Amino acid sequence: MFDKMKQLMEMKGQADRLKKELDAVTLDITEVKGIKIAITGSQEIRAIDIDESFLVVANKKRLEVDLMRSFNVATKKVQQVAAQKMMAAMPSLR
Repeated sequence: MFDKMKQLMEMKGQADRLKKELDAVTLDITEVKGIKIAITGSQEIRAIDIDESFLVVANKKRLEVDLMRSFNVATKKVQQVAAQKMMAAMPSLR
């Protein structure tokens, strides 16, 4: 029983370390022309930079679609980073 508790505590410690690592990672996503998103490894948006040419009423719908695409790309990329870090931590769980 104590072995299981010890193993759970080790896993919690590794999860806490992984969260700190992900919090420290910031990705700058520029996949969609004119939009730059800075997102942390824990999926917190830090900054959004939009090209001024998008900021006209006529471009409203395009901006909305491009922002959605940018957020989706940013989220997927940061999830990939998190998955890589989790896989790197897995061998030490065994």
